[in-house]
Amino acid sequence: MNRVVVIADTRERQPYSFDPERVTVIRRALRSGDYSLDGFEDRVAVERKTLDDFAQSLIRARERFLAEMRRLESFEAACVVVEGNLRDLLEGRASSNAHPSSLLGATLSVVVDHRIPVFFCSDRQAACRFVEGYLLRFHRRIAIPCVEPPPPPQDDP
Repeated sequence: MNRVVVIADTRERQPYSFDPERVTVIRRALRSGDYSLDGFEDRVAVERKTLDDFAQSLIRARERFLAEMRRLESFEAACVVVEGNLRDLLEGRASSNAHPSSLLGATLSVVVDHRIPVFFCSDRQAACRFVEGYLLRFHRRIAIPCVEPPPPPQDDP
């Protein structure tokens, strides 16, 4: 299997380390998201957040974050991956002065109103593995040529 080329945004201070036998990582500025695939930057993107950053994005940097979500709405595959648990958000363990119900409501707005799934991946290692799998799965789907099924047999009149 040839290695898939993943683009890690240059603003990622500590980019994920993917399986080097499956993935080659290139650092390049992305217009949307933190991770994408080379040549498909306008079709697939993953926005990565720590739990604290996610909470801050939902409340204090809301307009900028929602602008990012609006850009991602047009992608074939886009998601937000949070390095943390939903329970931590609901129990107020994210460094934010916002009420947990407000954070949940804002999260649901991203999922329902913007149609961008949010995956809580418990920690950095789990999130890294999820992002690698997500991008590889998308790559596999687009790399397999779409073969049209043969036309149905015609009944003789």
